[in-house]
Amino acid sequence: MRDLLHIYDINFTYMYMKKLSIITLGLFTGITLFAQPSPKGWHLLDPTKDGIFGISLEKTHKFLSQKKAQPIIVAVLDGGIDTTHEALKPVLWKNPKEIPGNGIDDDGNGYIDDVYGWNFLGGKDGKNVDKCSDEKSRVFHNWKSRFNNGNIDTNLLSSADRKDFRTWKRAEAEMQFSKDEELQVMYLDVTLKALKKHNLVLQEAMGKEVYSLNELEKFNGTTKSVKESKAAFLNIMRMLEMEAEEKNTSVIQQIEDYVEGKKRSFEALEKAPENYRITLIGDDYFNINDRFYGNADVMGPNAMHGTHVSGIIAGRTSVNQPAYAGIAPNANIMTLRVVPDGDEYDKDIALGIIYAVDHGAKVINMSFGKSYSPEKHWVDSAVAYAEKKDVLVIHAAGNESNDLDIKENYPNAYLMKLGRTAQNFLNIGASGDPKVAGPFLTDFSNTGLKSVDLFAPGNKIFSTLPTGNEYGLQRGTSMAAPVVSGIAALIRSYYPQLTAVEVKDILMKSVVFPTTEDGAILKQKSITGGIVNAYQAIVLADQIASKKKTPASKKK
Repeated sequence: MRDLLHIYDINFTYMYMKKLSIITLGLFTGITLFAQPSPKGWHLLDPTKDGIFGISLEKTHKFLSQKKAQPIIVAVLDGGIDTTHEALKPVLWKNPKEIPGNGIDDDGNGYIDDVYGWNFLGGKDGKNVDKCSDEKSRVFHNWKSRFNNGNIDTNLLSSADRKDFRTWKRAEAEMQFSKDEELQVMYLDVTLKALKKHNLVLQEAMGKEVYSLNELEKFNGTTKSVKESKAAFLNIMRMLEMEAEEKNTSVIQQIEDYVEGKKRSFEALEKAPENYRITLIGDDYFNINDRFYGNADVMGPNAMHGTHVSGIIAGRTSVNQPAYAGIAPNANIMTLRVVPDGDEYDKDIALGIIYAVDHGAKVINMSFGKSYSPEKHWVDSAVAYAEKKDVLVIHAAGNESNDLDIKENYPNAYLMKLGRTAQNFLNIGASGDPKVAGPFLTDFSNTGLKSVDLFAPGNKIFSTLPTGNEYGLQRGTSMAAPVVSGIAALIRSYYPQLTAVEVKDILMKSVVFPTTEDGAILKQKSITGGIVNAYQAIVLADQIASKKKTPASKKK
């Protein structure tokens, strides 16, 4: 789901709402300075050399400098990717059997012009799903006719129906909103309108449509109205804990999307959400075999999140950003658009995984999640298919500060119908660093001694942004998952003889542990209790691979 601080996966309520109750727009009289910006790429630094719990990328590349690698495909299942970005164009996977733009299914796979991948959230006419409902609302209304009867005797239901009934009752309860929640959104809506008003004044005064908060801070307005707009805008941003590198347009869009999403949720109790499967996509949703829908527009209407995720994994350094670096230089990014502004559909996720596996991906990154999964069996089957085909699936744990041993979160590693856990599935929490990016356990990351495998840097992560070769910071487990995907791609690129299950085991056995009291908390919050480290993982991979015979040596 697209949670709206830094798109999709920050607990917006936690980060924003606790501050909104004290916002009174008329009180902004002075400019509050932003904190010093975090080092760009702190997540790549080394705990020993730099004293920062990054992944030790420089040391890793040095270790690998005399070794040979082969290209590897990483599938990014997300909301879209900016295929024109300078740092991503060189690393985009291109379907070798498809001729771009000829309107023909050249490779006969059922998807026309799938050059970079596929968009499962579109129609054949080129239209795309952008905003949609949460899964909770869809469950509530789709099953309402089955269960909206106070006289239901659960003892007479089948085990499957009892499970569905419990899910529906949970959705019904969660559809209720308090007056406080409605009031908070009203405050935020008022704040949004004020921000837009101030933004128009500032855009005209600065002579530019897009500016960073840092640029605004340095700008000296000459008129009273400009000074007042600057003061108000910066103070609201400070209260919302925005970074100095944030762009005005990104901030406003995030808040606007969140407000609209909450308003849709408030309405959903009485009004069934629009069925975009019928109006835009046109597939038979409940038929998993009806799979050749969608279109080739992998960028979609909002490529912010997927662009940032992809840059973390494999973006190339450019002249404009010589300090920027993706993790896996030999990776090619396959783009699969399956996540709207709202909750993803299980069918799209399942078919996206299958597409990735069938077209050669060896790592799949899934930086999304939701609390309901009515067609989980489809996703489970796809994950099991990936497991069978030796593909590693890496998933973001989510950002509600929940314990996933207790709270539902999907997709997950448990294959319900098979009654076992997928061995190729990693669930990733987000870590920080007190010197540059908050506590080791971020205040938003979901955790779980049984449900989260390990942590990876996920706060204030610098990467690619869409429209005009932009770069910036985002945070969330959505950023932590691609850090692990990038390391997994490195391992599988240099040591292709290692299986997906072996790579998962290596990543878990090579984590590092901060020794501070703050860092020790991690040990109670995931299976490993540690932070991923590329260098430790590569060294271990090298040791294990050296003990295995390569395919070439077997032939001899």
